[in-house]
Amino acid sequence: MSTQAGLTTTQAPFIEEAQSKGELYIRQPYELYSEANQDTWRRLYDRILPRWEKYANPKFLEGVQKLALPADHIPRLEDINEFLRPLSGFSAKAVSGYVPAFTFFDCLRLRAFPTTITIRDGATLDYLPEPDIFHDVAGHVPMHTDRVFADVLVRFGEVAYTAAHLAAEISNVEEREQKLESVIKAMARFFWFTIEFGLMRRPGGGPDDLCVYGSGLLSSHGELANCIENPRVQRFGFQLEWVINQYFEIHHYQPLLFVVDSFEHLFEQVDLLEDWMRRGKLGNVSPGEPAVSEADVRSFIDAVLHDSAPT
Repeated sequence: MSTQAGLTTTQAPFIEEAQSKGELYIRQPYELYSEANQDTWRRLYDRILPRWEKYANPKFLEGVQKLALPADHIPRLEDINEFLRPLSGFSAKAVSGYVPAFTFFDCLRLRAFPTTITIRDGATLDYLPEPDIFHDVAGHVPMHTDRVFADVLVRFGEVAYTAAHLAAEISNVEEREQKLESVIKAMARFFWFTIEFGLMRRPGGGPDDLCVYGSGLLSSHGELANCIENPRVQRFGFQLEWVINQYFEIHHYQPLLFVVDSFEHLFEQVDLLEDWMRRGKLGNVSPGEPAVSEADVRSFIDAVLHDSAPT
């Protein structure tokens, strides 16, 4: 019998206990999902499906089918992974909450996607205090079935690895931390405006015919339509120098979005991001959101120390 709270976001004793023990990687205790949790998934899925069919990138829709993503119940990650691994080598990896920046990106390099297992409160379907399983599994994971997109994520993880090693070459501690904070901010902005909130020119369509591949949009019933239909939303072709210097705010619909031509184009931009990093062009990006925590900076520094530790 599931507990009353089930696995509701910010209300799950199972998650609180794991966090208190310092456990980042956890199992998905499926038996704890309450009927209210299952109903929340069904309602979220039912109302967003028509908007996926209208606005989503075709590769996303193919992914939903390839994963056999269920409409009537919260998926088991083991079932998702059974379909996902043969397609791209990726797997969904259950986590208890916040994942330090380098750890998150390095998981992508290793073709593992840190996945939240709680689900938002059904009383407030459109309010998301933090990522939940609908955002992570229904928003992100269908795109991971596409090999080219999956390779973009891996490449991004490799860029984080490069960032950690470049920072380690800076002997002055204050300078190292300042530049590393800037690089992490630039990477986070890139990730936000592509993987989370990216638009693409629809394959075979005209120059103004756009579709959605960003998970933050694909998991939001309201914003999925708004990002395409609202004339007040600014949509520009992807420009790396703009993206890495553009702050964003997370608590309202995005007023500014960037458009890539294809996933191959996106991969090229990740390559360019690493090139700019090596040339020192990410070391002093404009201030503003997102905030970079001490734990995020530390995760990059610790990564190199761990990598160079004797075995």
